Amino acid sequence: MSNIPNQYIAVSYRLYIDGDNGKEMVEEATAEQPFHFISGFGIALDAFEKQLINLKKDEDFAFSLEKEEAYGEYDLTHVVDLDREIFSINGHFDHEHIYVDAIIPLQNEDGNRFYGKVLEIGEEKVKVDLNHPLAGETLYFEGKVLENREATPEEIKGMIARMSGGCGCGCHDCDGDCGHEHDHGENCGCGHCH
Repeated sequence: MSNIPNQYIAVSYRLYIDGDNGKEMVEEATAEQPFHFISGFGIALDAFEKQLINLKKDEDFAFSLEKEEAYGEYDLTHVVDLDREIFSINGHFDHEHIYVDAIIPLQNEDGNRFYGKVLEIGEEKVKVDLNHPLAGETLYFEGKVLENREATPEEIKGMIARMSGGCGCGCHDCDGDCGHEHDHGENCGCGHCH
């Protein structure tokens, strides 16, 4: 690992998993819309970050992460039945947002936020899969380093703000109304799987 504690890393890549007919592409970050993050913040998988941290700009890479390094085994205990009433608004079930295959935001009693996938909707219960979509998979990455340099204090400050719920533009939690460009899916790390 590099001695630089926080590096700004931007990469384009294709992510593959083992499919029925060989490797199957499940995600792509292009040079126009790269995946970028600051090392040391837990935005990317540790093993993913470790593979990239010492690569230089314009270097190509190809590596795989075993499921233990990625999202672990698929765990049937992470498929839960939740009371249908928690998905109701003013006494009416939220059919607009809660449907089979919907990815829904959830929060536990400690305030931790996470996502689940709706598997079934019953009369009293909604079955939700809390496993990561890539749990149980070996991940194969092929790509190119677009940037790898020490993060600026402003970038670090912005990352901390985004992680605490703000936009990172320095205007606290503006919900996108501050006039700054908000490109979730790139800067916040929410648009890519790791």
